[in-house]
Amino acid sequence: MRLASRDDAVADPGATGGSLGRHVIEFRDVGKRFADGTVALESLSLTAREGEITVLVGPSGCGKTTSLRTVNRMVEPTSGSVHLDGADVADADPALLRRGIGYVIQQAGLFPHRRVLDNVATVPVLQGLPRREARARAAELLERVGLDGALARRYPAQLSGGQQQRVGVARALAGDAPVLLMDEPFSAVDPVVRVELQDELLRLQADLGKTILFVTHDIDEAIRLGDRVAVLRVGGRLAQFAPPDELLAHPADEFVAGFVGRDRGYRRLGFVAAGSLPLVDLPTRDEGGPSGAPGEWTVLLDGARRPAAWLAPDGGRHDLGTLYVTDAGVGGVQDGAGTLRGALDATLSSPAGRGVAVDAEGRYRGGVTADDVLALLDRAPAR
Repeated sequence: MRLASRDDAVADPGATGGSLGRHVIEFRDVGKRFADGTVALESLSLTAREGEITVLVGPSGCGKTTSLRTVNRMVEPTSGSVHLDGADVADADPALLRRGIGYVIQQAGLFPHRRVLDNVATVPVLQGLPRREARARAAELLERVGLDGALARRYPAQLSGGQQQRVGVARALAGDAPVLLMDEPFSAVDPVVRVELQDELLRLQADLGKTILFVTHDIDEAIRLGDRVAVLRVGGRLAQFAPPDELLAHPADEFVAGFVGRDRGYRRLGFVAAGSLPLVDLPTRDEGGPSGAPGEWTVLLDGARRPAAWLAPDGGRHDLGTLYVTDAGVGGVQDGAGTLRGALDATLSSPAGRGVAVDAEGRYRGGVTADDVLALLDRAPAR
């Protein structure tokens, strides 16, 4: 993720959008009480800043989806107000408001009787774009979210769950809205597809810089995707609003600590850059070189100086485990590259007890030890 944007992130839940840019979502003391007396939200105040992913996370009944739906007026608050671009959404025509906001829900919510291409073209057509131009835009977006163009003529029922969710994202982007609301969009797919969809969202966000309000019940997903994360309690009360690293390093209370999980210290490693981590020399051997038992754990290198395997002291060949990528830049929440988590993963997955470090092209750089990783973490303040 974008650690640089988190450096200046604030955890002030009452902040307003004045100097934050145009496409800002502000919740100002928003409350929602249903007719049966159920309190879904209680004085929620927070700001989703322009160009960032703000995640709402918490247990069932904490008001996550209710909060999201107050933005596009699918739910009307009973107190307080929601502001978009500085204007109270209560003053906007609901239909026009919704056309200007992308919306992605669980199970994609596609029109079953329309082909994929026409599903995506729906909003541009409603906005007045000629059908041919709308379909051309839809075709471009389907490619952008990683779908084969051949799928454009299929109906939603002919797609896998992951493909349907990609179509849902493409449809939300089709209106070129600066704001996206995403309500547990990846929760109905299997874990492998879910990670792929998260990767796709991060890639798109890096290109497009939308203001995204994202709802999930999964704290791992929240930490992986969010620039800032709002943890809600049952009853719709805000427990903590902070960047992921701060949430992991300094949970506000026992509820937040329990929700984040006991392994929060390990997960925080994914937010700490490992640029100053020392590399140690490891024994190496070139492929095609001398054979025989090396007598100690040795890294086998191919002709391009890329690690190929570990050679055990008895000469046996073993998988390398995770490689620590040293020159991948700061942004390793996605894959651990360039962070202490990536470095520690490399040491723990290695049969030799030491990690193998490579550059961005996969060439051997040296080794890393768990002791050095943990020592560097001790000196790293919460961001």
